[in-house]
Amino acid sequence: MANFQKLTPRSEDYSKWYNELVVKADLAEQSAVRGCMVIKPYGYAIWETIQAELDRRFKEKGVKNAYFPLLIPKSFLSREAEHVEGFAKECAVVTHHRLMNDPEGKGVVVDPNAKLEEELIIRPTSETIIWSTYKNWISSYRDLPILCNQWCNVMRWEMRTRLFLRTAEFLWQEGHTAHATKEEAEDYARTMLDVYADFAENVMAIPVVKGVKSPNERFAGALNTYCIEAMMQDGKALQAGTSHFLGQNFAKSFDVTFLSKENKYEYVWATSWGVSTRLMGALIMTHSDDNGLVLPPHLAPIQVAIVPIFKTQEQLDGIMAKLNPIADNLKKIGIRVEVNTSEKYTPGYKFADYELKGVPVRLAMGGRDLENGTIEIARRDTLTKETISIDGIEEKIQSLLEEIQRNCYQKALNYRIAQTREVNSYEEFKEEIKKGGFLLCHWDGTPETEERIKEETKATIRCIPLEDLPGHKNEPGKCMVTGKPSAGRVVFAIAY
Repeated sequence: MANFQKLTPRSEDYSKWYNELVVKADLAEQSAVRGCMVIKPYGYAIWETIQAELDRRFKEKGVKNAYFPLLIPKSFLSREAEHVEGFAKECAVVTHHRLMNDPEGKGVVVDPNAKLEEELIIRPTSETIIWSTYKNWISSYRDLPILCNQWCNVMRWEMRTRLFLRTAEFLWQEGHTAHATKEEAEDYARTMLDVYADFAENVMAIPVVKGVKSPNERFAGALNTYCIEAMMQDGKALQAGTSHFLGQNFAKSFDVTFLSKENKYEYVWATSWGVSTRLMGALIMTHSDDNGLVLPPHLAPIQVAIVPIFKTQEQLDGIMAKLNPIADNLKKIGIRVEVNTSEKYTPGYKFADYELKGVPVRLAMGGRDLENGTIEIARRDTLTKETISIDGIEEKIQSLLEEIQRNCYQKALNYRIAQTREVNSYEEFKEEIKKGGFLLCHWDGTPETEERIKEETKATIRCIPLEDLPGHKNEPGKCMVTGKPSAGRVVFAIAY
């Protein structure tokens, strides 16, 4: 069960509040391996819901799941120069394949005779190993498109870590597609961006800005990186998903060609796209409060918790005679229910546990409720409760869960709108960025100006929006730093 020592208030120390909440809500904990985490059963149950919802959406777009090796030959990473430069400093390298007993009796040591002919890299991402495989799968336009995804772990060496947000090893999905034309590939990259945005908004209840990354912020080896950006409660941005148009870079690196309908050999066009357990961090920091997690119902592993309040076995039997049919009926309409009859903890402890873990709706029935045909219903999002008749309770709960889902989204959207501001001068920008939020500013499109802003303020261009944000019409103007022409405003923020 959870640890009920009071959380540090967000207003006092947001980072400390986050770290405490992850641990006390039984989501994850640090492991014996520095920089890596243990995802606990409740945290993994949320991740499984994320997986299931995304996997269904991927398959609706024709995607099939596969699995590719964890280890990548070092030479593969050398084939795409920009790609290897982007990941070189984060790679973990396997150099030997065997251990041996220490001749001096001090445990085990690496066997010096077991050195690999070629070092292997623990995958930081899988473009190279997948494109070396696609070469064997593709010969004609009839073999295209290939729409593959894998659910797996990756390793990117990190020294400064934070549970879910930045760990050396993390879980994710990575989609990799191969296409006959540039237009088809770019369209598919945009399609997957829309899938991520739909999932973020309609399942996670997180409003996102869809956009394209500046050249400085692109994925290593991509021609275009599309992204969804979310705003956390502290006003910082979090990249919640990316979809990359890779052009023909990886096809050329691994000589992946196909015979076209015109009977000519051409290089294949590619995309890749992914989201990770970082979404768990986004979920926590978008909705949760000083009492613990707040989970949108569409994502919650337990949508309704049912707690009987009883003193005797006879009283429990009478209460459960009323509660069991309610639980069964809720399950029949697809609602995830937990009935807690444990005598190990008091009802008050159970209530606090479900509150800390963000369960959207809690039902409680005691002796007086049994006599009156009523039940207490508590909402996690507003921390309000009321006593109502048990007649038609299933339909009321179904409606309430949808209301809570909408409320979670609207609350987050209202906050983002309130924290999104247009800024026209660089001096104003330097002051406004300290307050957090999304700043819509004109930029001259040069990497030099972008890098100067980053160095002087720590703010980055989160994206070039693909559509107008609520209340803001994007029009050409002049760069806030150089005064040079700007095609439109971009989103600046301090980011996780």
